[in-house]
Amino acid sequence: MNQDERWMRQALALANQAAREGEIPVGAVAVKDSRLLGRGYNQTERLQDPTAHAEMLALTAAADALESRRLDGVTLYVTLEPCCMCAGALILARIERLVFGAYDSKAGACGTLYNIPRDERLNHRVNVVGGMLEAECGGILSEFFKRLRQKDQKIDTSWIDFM
Repeated sequence: MNQDERWMRQALALANQAAREGEIPVGAVAVKDSRLLGRGYNQTERLQDPTAHAEMLALTAAADALESRRLDGVTLYVTLEPCCMCAGALILARIERLVFGAYDSKAGACGTLYNIPRDERLNHRVNVVGGMLEAECGGILSEFFKRLRQKDQKIDTSWIDFM
């Protein structure tokens, strides 16, 4: 298993945690020099905070760990392609590299609908690798929403550790 797969599997474990808590199952980890700096999973429902995306929480934790808002040399691993808000945060944080799992046809801002990390009009660019463990990352999302629709909006979490 290479390093990218290793860290993405940790992000997947966090996505499972999000699903267990009834959150959209997205997980993220921030890494520098093979050291975990921050991690997060979606908590928008629990915190009633529209900015509590996995990426935002992982970036905040990494900034705390480095005692700096600039996350030079950091790679962010996230199970779903970041949205516009999170992609903008990657630029502001000066993330070096983004590795994501599933592409997001409805909100993806890192190559699908928009390409914020590579936009030459901005003052920083992020190296992006998409599709890492795509089937697993997309699978947990598909299963989550399928079960949500089947259960009259009540979330059954008994299936979560199927990965």
